[in-house]
Amino acid sequence: MFGNLGEMAKLMQKAKDIQNNMKKMKQEMAESEYEASAPGGQVRAVVSGDFQLKAITIAPEAMNNRELLEDQVLCAVRSALDNARNAAQARMAEVTGGLNIPGLF
Repeated sequence: MFGNLGEMAKLMQKAKDIQNNMKKMKQEMAESEYEASAPGGQVRAVVSGDFQLKAITIAPEAMNNRELLEDQVLCAVRSALDNARNAAQARMAEVTGGLNIPGLF
């Protein structure tokens, strides 16, 4: 009977460690930046690891075609967000030891 309590205590400590590591990871991710450029490099987007858009840089020559510029902005932002999401998922796998916990990212 007491052996099971010991195992339960170990499991609770492991859960607490994972929770602390997740908190630290989220803070580190928020401080990280991920960027991507649209094809042709005329538009560049930067997002934080907590998925906040930080900057968009547009080359002057990109302003000649509004529809193309809009597409390039969308492409750059989506790619930067994908980079941040992939990094978050990789970090989460490290923190949880590969345990898949739905809804975290």
